[in-house]
Amino acid sequence: MTLHPQIIEKDGKKEFVVLPYEEFLLIEEALEDFEDLKELRKEKEESKDLPTTPLDKVAKELNL
Repeated sequence: MTLHPQIIEKDGKKEFVVLPYEEFLLIEEALEDFEDLKELRKEKEESKDLPTTPLDKVAKELNL
């Protein structure tokens, strides 16, 4: 992803960044994906010691 930021300074210091709206949407989506991945990894770690059932057994019990 290539960004095209416009830097706005205040009192000689970088204060704000303006991005094209499409780039903002891409960044927003990437951040949401990252947050989802962090949550998935957390849940996976927390449930690693829970009992599991093989898929073939579940399918058999559901007559699939």
